[in-house]
Amino acid sequence: MNKRAIFLAIFIFLFLTSCVYRVTDDPVSISPPVSKPPIQVENKPDVVLQQQIQEIVAQANAHVGVGAVLLETGESVFIDPDGHFPSQSVYKLPIAMAVLKRIDAGELRIDQEIVIDKSDFVRWGFHSPIRNLNPQGTVLPLGELIRASISESDGTASDVLLELAGGPTTVQKYLADIGITDFIVADSEKQISKDWETQYRNWATPRASIKLLREVEFGNSLSEQSTRLLLGVLTDSNTGRRRLRAGLPSGTPFAHKTGTGGTKDEVTSATNDIGIITTPDGRHIAIAVYIADSTDDGWTREQLMSDITKLVWYRWVGGEIDPYTQIREKNRTQADQKKGKSS
Repeated sequence: MNKRAIFLAIFIFLFLTSCVYRVTDDPVSISPPVSKPPIQVENKPDVVLQQQIQEIVAQANAHVGVGAVLLETGESVFIDPDGHFPSQSVYKLPIAMAVLKRIDAGELRIDQEIVIDKSDFVRWGFHSPIRNLNPQGTVLPLGELIRASISESDGTASDVLLELAGGPTTVQKYLADIGITDFIVADSEKQISKDWETQYRNWATPRASIKLLREVEFGNSLSEQSTRLLLGVLTDSNTGRRRLRAGLPSGTPFAHKTGTGGTKDEVTSATNDIGIITTPDGRHIAIAVYIADSTDDGWTREQLMSDITKLVWYRWVGGEIDPYTQIREKNRTQADQKKGKSS
């Protein structure tokens, strides 16, 4: 082989090698990172599940709102999606998110020491382990306040966070920035405690609640670190064990926030629970149930919640036993018993 042929062979080899290198390392050819699913809040109404839930909700002596969406597919169910329901402690979730937004912006630090004075305490009758354990006041890191507000539903912690967030106006701006307009944070817990009607100034709709939960799981308004922290404290929440959680198989991950109002003249203003269920195959169900102005007892209200979760789980995840027939028969028996007592 002459020199010219050898040179040509070497040139062709180098050219082909460089082409393989470029194709392999060209950013255009590398698979992009997995993006968060662009599923809207309601996309595929589930008619069968809708009818089942409407049937059991009709038995309640209350104003009931329900939202449930399988976030990865858009399958959805809504009962009174745009009704206004007193949110009670559910509103602690957007308050905490607004504070985490300030942490992400470098305006606050997660380890920042926060002074809590006696004047910050919510009144007796409102839940506050911080007040109970520290009657003279205390100093706590900001991260602990977020945990106490969400996991323990501490009213004092939430009021301090509301002030750190910049007040209700700032929280509302944060919500508006992420496209949520029907979730109203108007008053602190101390303000709510002044009279019965004040609690109705803080309200949410089932549709807005599902949007908020989707933002927690798939949104971009908070950093990855803040999102992990938020999901962690929501999952560790020890409130409402007989509500939505009671309808799930044991050990199912459930990140949620409850809210409960008082009772006056045998009417309970609010029994709420909203959260994100993680299924065994890694999908996520956002669910929100609001029971307002109810004359039913506490067991009946919470049983309604767990029944709704059972129906949602079986329909979208599966199981060995369809709970619908059992729930329907139980409701009929209870109705017959009530009739017997009234007669």
